[in-house]
Amino acid sequence: MTELLRSGRVVIAGGSGFLGVSLANHLEACGTSVVLLSRRPPKPSGPWRHVRWDGRTLGEWCRELDGAIGLVNLTGRSVDCVKTPDHQDEILRSRVDATRALGLAVRVINSPPPVWVQMSTAHIYGDPPEVTCTEESPFGYGFAPFVGRAWEAEFHSSVLTTQRPVILRTSFVLGRDRGAGGGALARLVVLARVGLGGPIGSGTQGMSWIHEMDINRLFVRALFDPAVQGPYIASSPNPVPQRTFMRELRRAVGMPLGLPASPWMVRMGAGWLLRTDPELALYGRYVVSKRWEEEGFEFQFPRLGDALRDLLDHRTSESGPIA
Repeated sequence: MTELLRSGRVVIAGGSGFLGVSLANHLEACGTSVVLLSRRPPKPSGPWRHVRWDGRTLGEWCRELDGAIGLVNLTGRSVDCVKTPDHQDEILRSRVDATRALGLAVRVINSPPPVWVQMSTAHIYGDPPEVTCTEESPFGYGFAPFVGRAWEAEFHSSVLTTQRPVILRTSFVLGRDRGAGGGALARLVVLARVGLGGPIGSGTQGMSWIHEMDINRLFVRALFDPAVQGPYIASSPNPVPQRTFMRELRRAVGMPLGLPASPWMVRMGAGWLLRTDPELALYGRYVVSKRWEEEGFEFQFPRLGDALRDLLDHRTSESGPIA
């Protein structure tokens, strides 16, 4: 993929979180300069440049898009929360409003980015039991698919006809904690190490995942390969049942025991102790990308065990064990 890289400026909207910081580091290491748009700069700082925006209104930040070679939109409130009505409203509005603001911005500058890569969610397919979804599968029902559809609809309304549009429907990203949230893997590692990483409910709910290196490579491909256009699933080619995921995680951290959890235990613990949505653990989906396979993309980490060992080895060597 290095032959597809070129110098220039890529703007990452909503780039202060785990995924944005990871992508910014990856692009900078490849020789592409990066501007992060967010309310607050990420910590720790990095080689990128941070510009403040509110994700809703136009401002001085629009100038960063003028002459940029690419735009990546990752903006959206985390779904790792209790789904109160207020939180649901924030989850929806943060995605739609930010996408609309970017659409207004590319209309008031002289030289818009020629490509707009839009984050979306694999949750758009819902939670069909033991059915593997591809880009051609129907969308699901419920709050998360509704948000995904609204997010993508606003993108289609906002992207310019002169821009190359790419949508990445992203699954669970496995990544290293660099002080920017670290994704959900750190929390699962803690549970596995104390013996609580067993099957939840039946344990058959799908866990579709992707190593952060591979999703960064997908973003690079989307930015710099002119043949890439339209919606793609961003997930490894080997989703697994939840019980298999946790077994591989326990193996990676050296914990032989994993106590199971019934649905009522998860609902109580998630809501009262972890302050998150129990459905994130109780439901899941199997997704694979038919389009990336057809276009010859090769994942560096197609297997879960290899991905976890790589990430946890780095966690141990870079920052010590996670307790």
